[in-house]
Amino acid sequence: MGALTYLSAALVLGLVGSAAAFSISQIGAKSVESMARQPESAANIRVSMIIAIAFVESIALYALVVSFMLLAK
Repeated sequence: MGALTYLSAALVLGLVGSAAAFSISQIGAKSVESMARQPESAANIRVSMIIAIAFVESIALYALVVSFMLLAK
């Protein structure tokens, strides 16, 4: 297994991990801002926030699986 395989697996995890972290921080920030503006709809916003974070985390987990597949070759 070449060094390029290890580099590509590291790049997949690094890029997707940083993009997921940025996305989750933006989701959290905008959700808190929305809850501060409309406290009566905080429950609906919280549910939407959790669903959006779950989708972002699933993409990060897919990247982890892809990097393991690259290393398994």
